[in-house]
Amino acid sequence: MTLLQVMPEDRPETVRLRTDDADLIRGQLLRIGVRLARWHAARRVPADAEDAVILHAYRHHIAHIRAEGGHWSVDVARMTEAPADAVPDATSRTEHRHDEDLVRFVVAGAGCFYLHVGGLVHAVLCTPGDLLSVPARTAHWFDAGARPRYTAIRFLADRTGGEPHLLPDGIAARFPSFDDLLATS
Repeated sequence: MTLLQVMPEDRPETVRLRTDDADLIRGQLLRIGVRLARWHAARRVPADAEDAVILHAYRHHIAHIRAEGGHWSVDVARMTEAPADAVPDATSRTEHRHDEDLVRFVVAGAGCFYLHVGGLVHAVLCTPGDLLSVPARTAHWFDAGARPRYTAIRFLADRTGGEPHLLPDGIAARFPSFDDLLATS
């Protein structure tokens, strides 16, 4: 279930909109220049499939996005529960920007993209089949929960891999986490 929750940047406890209506979500996101679409594979692809199998299953969709956006690289990104001694990702739940569009297609699991635009935070909980395209330099962060299970196709246009530029104010910690959003569903 794709979900959108919109909150003021200065009052994260105030929910202005919470919906799982796909048309309403698409409309709200288009207002801030973000595209959300749904893809379907010709056959079901398991989350633990090899990268080549995943990329092959979505090859026609991938070709379309590459032609549309000039993305030079496509890969598969995975987040799974990390061992206790693992070093956390610096961008996880830390607000940042990229100099290129953020384009992700969720193959398996779920993750939440928090988009900080125009005084509001749009929490977009993406599930399998969701393609999210966020314009370059949009402030955002990502959370896949305390026990992540997330596999996505990642599109990159910049040869540096879309290096994040961390933002200093620490707004992300004030907003409901992925797990909090799921708990209130």
